[in-house]
Amino acid sequence: MPHSLTRDDLAEIAPHFAAITDETLFDAIWQRSELSRRDRSLITVAALIAAGRHQQLPWHLNFAQENGLRRDELTEAITHLAFYCGWPAAVTALGHLHFPEE
Repeated sequence: MPHSLTRDDLAEIAPHFAAITDETLFDAIWQRSELSRRDRSLITVAALIAAGRHQQLPWHLNFAQENGLRRDELTEAITHLAFYCGWPAAVTALGHLHFPEE
């Protein structure tokens, strides 16, 4: 599996991309008041699972918990997604929730 890049990795490899990520995504989009950070995290986790973007899941699952989602809520969301995104996608996501370092 490819290495999951950290913010520092992005800044070293592509400084402008890292700046756009910070300024546009996490400052402009994530700070909008129409949705809470908790809701944005739930949407993001669901989108990553649905799109098969599992490499990004460990970071976003942790971020979702920092934004107020409990592990049991994330487990329930992933269980629900199994029926819409596929069983393998849900099992992979549950593995990332249970073993976040991998």
